[in-house]
This record gives sequence, structure tokens and C-alpha cells, in this order.
Amino acid sequence: MNRDRIDALNQRELAVFKTRTSKSSALHERARRVMPAGAPMSWMAGYYAHPQIYATRGEGSVFFDADGNRYIDMNVSDLSMTMGFGMPAIEEAIATQYRQGAHFLLPTEDAIVTSELLAKLTGVPCWQFTLAASGANTEIMRIARHLTGRRKLVVFEGKYHGHIDETLVRLEDGRSVPEYQGIRAARAEDTIILPFNDLDALALTLSSHEVALVLTEPALTNCALVWPDTGYLAALRQLTHDTGTLLCIDESHTFSFAYGGLYRAWQLQGDFLTLGKGFGSGLAFAAYGMSRDISDHVERNLDILHRVSGLALGGTLYGSALSMAAARAALEHVLTEENFARVTQLGTQMADGIDAVCRDLAVPWRAFRLGPRSGLCLTPEFPRNYQEARISMDLDMLDARRVYMANRGYWDCIVSAGPQASFAHTPDEIDGYVALMRDFLEELLR
Repeated sequence: MNRDRIDALNQRELAVFKTRTSKSSALHERARRVMPAGAPMSWMAGYYAHPQIYATRGEGSVFFDADGNRYIDMNVSDLSMTMGFGMPAIEEAIATQYRQGAHFLLPTEDAIVTSELLAKLTGVPCWQFTLAASGANTEIMRIARHLTGRRKLVVFEGKYHGHIDETLVRLEDGRSVPEYQGIRAARAEDTIILPFNDLDALALTLSSHEVALVLTEPALTNCALVWPDTGYLAALRQLTHDTGTLLCIDESHTFSFAYGGLYRAWQLQGDFLTLGKGFGSGLAFAAYGMSRDISDHVERNLDILHRVSGLALGGTLYGSALSMAAARAALEHVLTEENFARVTQLGTQMADGIDAVCRDLAVPWRAFRLGPRSGLCLTPEFPRNYQEARISMDLDMLDARRVYMANRGYWDCIVSAGPQASFAHTPDEIDGYVALMRDFLEELLR
């Protein structure tokens, strides 16, 4: 790809974008007086190289900005809105529960039903709830350390498991160091980063019997998309079992890839299972499941009335009546086998379309595909690890594509993830995305 052409295309589209978003620009100037970078959360500013826009409302697969521009959301708010905007079943559940009481700091029957539904769906018997997957993974790490008496954690390069000091690490000269500023270097020392799909490296690391927990996605989803090799996850599970190491399968993203997540679809085994993103409802809740033996250990080691120093678990708004009502409604009415069959077909339609574009343009690229998830793979073969996957995260091209799509009514915003079909998308909207991808690449490559 010609870098000068990418830059010229980006600058042309940015000029158009600025003329379409003048009201958002005015809001941004106002917002910067009271919020760093003019946003309530740093990702809302840091994700985008174009001028900030401000959303006003959404319906179905579409949201609108302050200038009235309409966008079909192809990244579904980083998989936190896979149900689409204004899902009636969720709206009714939370409105009813809010009128009856949002939170009591006491359990409700909805929490029991939600846990029963998750147990039946995934095969993981016992559940706890948090506000986000970051909180879930934090509690899992604490339980694993307490249960094993070990300190170390294994993650895989290209991972993201939440904004947790121990997982916000990267490799530098063969050792783990903080990935971001503000994190103490000492917090990274207990984290070991290994390449995905490398069983020899994992076996050597676990043979030390120093690792409390292996934390992994079933497929890496925060560096484009990396599938596990055939038999890799089963062998990983065997290695953890043989070395007394606990295993957590983090399905914060991939729970939206298949009915019951990849845990069910691929018949995976582990000690913990993490679910996040409010199950795609847009609400702030997450869950983690555990084996019966681990649940018994947690129950025996609760912090009771501040008289017994137990496990450091919980939070004031964890497992609220409101979040449990939403979770139950999601499982009963939205995350159904029928709905997943439909959204998987949309994902296949998108991937088939992107593959056709690549063939027609005679470029050695192809479509990522896994359930509703797709995207553009910039290599002839699919990546097996982060170092191979990062080639497809061409930031200059993705910056240009984002603003090109936005100017034509599609929101394709996150460089490391997506696009993904949602429960609210239609086949015509998927075709429209593929057509825009073709137009963009034709301009880029001519």
C-alpha cells in the first residue's frame, strides 16, 4: 500500500468529516473545560484520530451524533452493544426492576435464575457477578493465588483481559514490563507473557510449578483474530491440570461468537469462565463461573462481618437487582440459539463478501471469520500468534478507513477488533458495509 495515498485519502475524508460534525466540535470545546480530552472515559477520546463526535441516541443497529448524522455501528461499542440499541426485552426488564428497586445489597431470585441459566448453557456450575470483566478477572486471580499458594500468572501476547495491573504488561527484552504509564513495575514481575499456540513454551513455563493461573481467550480477539491450532486448547487444559495450575477461559468477547460462547461450541474445559460486556446489553455487569470445588473453597473463605479475613471479593454494586434482571432477560429472550444462528449467518455473509472483494481486487488478503465476527486479514494466511496478527492492524489504513466509513454512514472504529454483525443488523446493512469496503480499497489501491 502506498503510504502517501493513504495519508491523502485520510486528509480528504477528515476535511469532509469536520464539515459534518460542527455541533460535536462545539460540544468538545465545552467538554474540555470539565473533562480531560473532553470525554468521561479516556478510551472515548483515545480510540479515534479524527475530531471527537458526541452521540445523542440509538435505535436498532444505528446511532446518531449531535449533528444528526446516522451511523450503522459495526463495532457495536466494542461488543458491549451486540444486542443493538433499545432491545425491548432488556428495556422492559430494567424499567420494571428499577421501579421496584435497583439495588438492595441483597440477592434476588433473578440472580438464582441467571446462575441456573448460565450453568445449563455453559456447563460451568457456580457463578459470581461484578461490574466488568476487569473485576471478574481480578477476583479470579485472587482466588487462584489463594487456592494454589502460588503468585505467578500466564497470559498470551496479544491479550487483553481488562484494566488490571497484572495483565497490562508487555514484553521488553524478554521480561514483562508495564504496558502503560502509572503502573508499578513490580506488579508486572509476576506475569509471564507467552506466544499463543506455542505448547512447548507453555509446558516449560508450567513445569516450574510456580504459576497459579493461566488466563486466556479461546481465540485472541484484541489483535484482529487468532484461532487456536487444532488440539491446542485441549493440550493447554491438560498441561494446567498436570501441573496443578488453574485455567480461566476469558469469553468477555467470544461469548458473543456462538450460542453458549466458544466454551460450549468447542466443548472447552477450565476452572473458571469469564463473561463480560453486560452480555452485549450495554449495561455494566459481568460474570465469572467456577467449578463446584472452587465454589466450596470460596464459600469457606468469605470475609464474614470483618471478623474473619477472607478472600478479597465483591463490590457495592456487584450483582445488583437491576443487573440481574437485565442478565436474566438477555439469556431468556435475546441470547437464544435461534438468534445466534441468524447472526452467524450475517457474519458469514460479511466474510464471504470481504473475500470476494479481495479476489476481485487481486490482493493477497482475506476475511477473518468466526461466527458473527469478520474483518480484513492483510496476509495470505491466517495468523497463529500476535506477531503475525499485528500486520493486519495497519493503523494508518485503519484511521483512513474509519473516517471514510463514517462519512458514508458506517461506524467501523476499533483498530484491534471487528467488524461484527449484531443481533440488530440486517442483511442489507451487511451488504452495504461490504460495498463500502470495496469502494475504500479501490480508492486506496488504484
